[in-house]
Amino acid sequence: MSAGYHHFIIEQGATFGQTLTLKDSSDTVINLTGFSGAMSFRENPDAASSILDITTANSRMTMGGNAGTVILEVSATDTAALTASDGVFDLEITSGAGIVTRLIEGTYSIRRNITR
Repeated sequence: MSAGYHHFIIEQGATFGQTLTLKDSSDTVINLTGFSGAMSFRENPDAASSILDITTANSRMTMGGNAGTVILEVSATDTAALTASDGVFDLEITSGAGIVTRLIEGTYSIRRNITR
Protein backbone atom coordinates (compact mmCIF):
# COMPACT_ATOMS: atom_id res chain seq x y z
CA MET A 1 0.00 0.00 0.00
CA SER A 2 1.37 3.41 -0.95
CA ALA A 3 1.23 6.27 1.52
CA GLY A 4 -1.54 8.80 1.06
CA TYR A 5 -0.83 12.49 0.59
CA HIS A 6 -2.22 15.32 2.74
CA HIS A 7 -1.61 19.00 3.54
CA PHE A 8 -2.01 19.86 7.24
CA ILE A 9 -2.65 23.38 8.49
CA ILE A 10 -1.52 24.03 12.05
CA GLU A 11 -2.65 27.28 13.64
CA GLN A 12 -0.34 28.87 16.22
CA GLY A 13 -1.99 29.08 19.64
CA ALA A 14 -4.85 26.71 18.76
CA THR A 15 -5.22 23.03 19.59
CA PHE A 16 -4.31 20.88 16.59
CA GLY A 17 -6.37 17.73 16.37
CA GLN A 18 -7.04 15.16 13.66
CA THR A 19 -8.52 11.67 13.71
CA LEU A 20 -7.60 9.22 10.96
CA THR A 21 -9.54 5.98 10.50
CA LEU A 22 -7.69 3.15 8.76
CA LYS A 23 -9.61 0.74 6.54
CA ASP A 24 -8.51 -2.03 4.22
CA SER A 25 -9.45 -2.37 0.53
CA SER A 26 -12.80 -3.96 1.47
CA ASP A 27 -13.65 -0.93 3.67
CA THR A 28 -13.13 -2.91 6.90
CA VAL A 29 -11.56 -1.06 9.83
CA ILE A 30 -7.99 -2.20 10.57
CA ASN A 31 -7.35 -3.25 14.18
CA LEU A 32 -4.44 -1.18 15.53
CA THR A 33 -4.12 -2.93 18.90
CA GLY A 34 -0.43 -3.19 19.80
CA PHE A 35 0.67 -0.56 17.25
CA SER A 36 2.80 2.50 17.95
CA GLY A 37 3.27 5.52 15.73
CA ALA A 38 5.44 8.51 14.94
CA MET A 39 4.97 11.64 12.86
CA SER A 40 7.74 14.13 12.16
CA PHE A 41 7.39 17.67 10.77
CA ARG A 42 10.53 19.15 9.17
CA GLU A 43 11.29 22.26 7.15
CA ASN A 44 12.55 20.02 4.34
CA PRO A 45 13.33 16.32 3.91
CA ASP A 46 17.04 16.85 4.62
CA ALA A 47 16.59 18.97 7.78
CA ALA A 48 18.67 17.59 10.64
CA SER A 49 15.97 18.19 13.25
CA SER A 50 12.22 18.26 13.34
CA ILE A 51 10.13 21.24 14.36
CA LEU A 52 7.36 19.05 15.78
CA ASP A 53 7.05 15.37 16.70
CA ILE A 54 3.74 13.64 17.30
CA THR A 55 4.23 10.13 18.67
CA THR A 56 2.59 7.53 20.85
CA ALA A 57 5.64 7.88 23.13
CA ASN A 58 5.01 11.62 23.76
CA SER A 59 1.21 11.05 24.04
CA ARG A 60 0.38 13.37 21.14
CA MET A 61 -0.73 10.29 19.17
CA THR A 62 -3.20 7.68 20.38
CA MET A 63 -3.99 4.41 18.65
CA GLY A 64 -7.67 3.49 18.78
CA GLY A 65 -7.22 -0.28 18.80
CA ASN A 66 -10.10 -2.13 17.12
CA ALA A 67 -11.72 1.22 16.16
CA GLY A 68 -8.87 1.62 13.65
CA THR A 69 -8.21 5.23 14.57
CA VAL A 70 -5.03 7.25 14.87
CA ILE A 71 -5.73 10.35 16.95
CA LEU A 72 -3.33 13.29 16.69
CA GLU A 73 -3.46 16.12 19.24
CA VAL A 74 -1.09 18.97 20.03
CA SER A 75 -2.00 21.48 22.74
CA ALA A 76 -2.56 25.18 22.07
CA THR A 77 0.43 25.92 24.32
CA ASP A 78 2.67 23.73 22.17
CA THR A 79 1.44 25.15 18.84
CA ALA A 80 1.97 28.69 20.20
CA ALA A 81 5.68 27.90 20.45
CA LEU A 82 5.94 26.97 16.75
CA THR A 83 7.29 29.43 14.18
CA ALA A 84 5.10 30.17 11.17
CA SER A 85 6.56 28.14 8.31
CA ASP A 86 5.93 25.50 5.67
CA GLY A 87 7.50 22.10 5.31
CA VAL A 88 7.05 18.36 4.96
CA PHE A 89 5.93 15.46 7.17
CA ASP A 90 5.24 11.77 7.21
CA LEU A 91 3.39 9.47 9.59
CA GLU A 92 4.47 5.89 10.19
CA ILE A 93 2.95 3.17 12.34
CA THR A 94 4.72 0.08 13.67
CA SER A 95 2.96 -3.19 14.45
CA GLY A 96 3.79 -5.27 17.52
CA ALA A 97 5.75 -7.54 15.14
CA GLY A 98 7.93 -4.60 14.04
CA ILE A 99 6.38 -4.02 10.59
CA VAL A 100 6.61 -0.32 9.69
CA THR A 101 4.00 1.22 7.40
CA ARG A 102 4.04 4.81 6.14
CA LEU A 103 0.39 5.90 6.22
CA ILE A 104 0.56 9.44 4.92
CA GLU A 105 3.09 12.00 3.83
CA GLY A 106 2.83 15.51 2.55
CA THR A 107 3.22 19.15 3.40
CA TYR A 108 2.20 21.43 6.24
CA SER A 109 1.72 25.12 6.91
CA ILE A 110 1.97 26.70 10.33
CA ARG A 111 -0.17 29.83 10.27
CA ARG A 112 0.60 32.78 12.51
CA ASN A 113 -1.57 33.58 15.49
CA ILE A 114 -2.95 37.11 15.32
CA THR A 115 -5.20 37.20 18.41
CA ARG A 116 -3.19 37.24 21.62
